Amino acid sequence: MKICFIMYPWDRISADSDSTLRLIHECAVRGHTVAITTPNSLTIRDSGAHAFCNVLKKKAKISSNVPTFYKAADFKRSKLPLAGFDVIVMRANPPLDTIALNFLDSVREDVFIFNDIDGLRIANNKLYPASFSGEAARFIPTTHVSKSIEYLEQVLNESESEKMIMKPLNGFGGQGVIVVEKSAQKNFRSLLEFYIGGDNGNYVILQDYIAGADKGDVRILLLNGEPIGAMRRVPGEKDNRSNIHAGGREEKHSLTKEEKALCKALGPKLVRDGLFFVGLDVINGKLLEVNVLSPGGITRINKLNRVKLQKQVVDFLENVVSARELVEERKSVFRKAIEDAEAL
Repeated sequence: MKICFIMYPWDRISADSDSTLRLIHECAVRGHTVAITTPNSLTIRDSGAHAFCNVLKKKAKISSNVPTFYKAADFKRSKLPLAGFDVIVMRANPPLDTIALNFLDSVREDVFIFNDIDGLRIANNKLYPASFSGEAARFIPTTHVSKSIEYLEQVLNESESEKMIMKPLNGFGGQGVIVVEKSAQKNFRSLLEFYIGGDNGNYVILQDYIAGADKGDVRILLLNGEPIGAMRRVPGEKDNRSNIHAGGREEKHSLTKEEKALCKALGPKLVRDGLFFVGLDVINGKLLEVNVLSPGGITRINKLNRVKLQKQVVDFLENVVSARELVEERKSVFRKAIEDAEAL
C-alpha cells in the first residue's frame, strides 16, 4: 500500500503523544510505502495534483518504540503525483485549509481519501452537529449561533439554566471556551463585543450548559461508524476546559449505555458523509463536537487500556484498498470479455 499523510510539519510532532505518528509507525512496520507532506507543499504540474513529499526510507528493522522510530526516521525528498497513492490520510491541524481540499478534488476518483474531502468541508465546523436529525437529534444540546449581540443577550436572559457555554464558532482545541453565568450578566455585552469583533464580525455559539461539565468530558474515537476507544478528560484545577492541551488530564473510561446509543445513532450519518475516523466530545450523553480533521487520543487511550488502536485504523485502510483493487480487477476481466466478444 502506498500511503500519503497530509499533516503538520514533522519537526512539530510530540513523539510521546502524537496520534498521527502512531499511524505512520504502524504503516512502516507493515512495510507500506509512507510519504508525508503538508498543505503548503501541494502543487499542480501538467494539470495534475502533486506534492513535495518526504518519503520514509525503508529499513530492515524498525524500532517498536515509537519515539525511537521518530528520531531515527530518514526521508527522501520527492515531488510525487497524488493520483499514484492508494490512500491519502488528512491529518493537518485545524483550521481547515480549503485550498488544500481543492487540490485533492482532481484525484478523489483515483485515491481513497481519509476522511473524504466533501465530508471535511461540511463537518469541520461547530455547526455540523445541528445537521443530525431523527434519533440522533436527542443527543445534541440546544445550541444558538449568531453575530447579533442583542439576540445572544436575549438567549441568555431566556435560558432556564443559570449558566451557558460560550465559544467562538471558528475556535478549536478548547480555545475561547468559557462558562457564562447570569449572575455576571453585566459583563456579557462586553464579552460579546470582544468575541464578535469588528464590522464583519465573528459568529459566537451559546450552548446549554450540561450537568456534569465541570467534571470533564469523554473523547470517543469512531472508526467506520463504530467506537474503538474512549477516555475521560478531566479539567485542571484552574480551568473549566478538559482539553489535554489546556491542562486537562485523561482517565480510563468505559462507554455507558447512553454513550453507546449515541454512537449507534450518529455512526451511519458520519459514514455516509465519508467521515470514517472521527473524535466525538461528549458530556453526560450529549454531543458537544465532532472532530474530523485530525482527531487525537490514540496514544492516551492506548496507554490507559493497553491496546494499539492504530492497528485497527490501518487494518481498515488495507481492507478498503483491497476492496478497491478487487473491483478494478473484476472490471478488467469484464472489459476483456467484452473486447473478446467484439473480436469474434
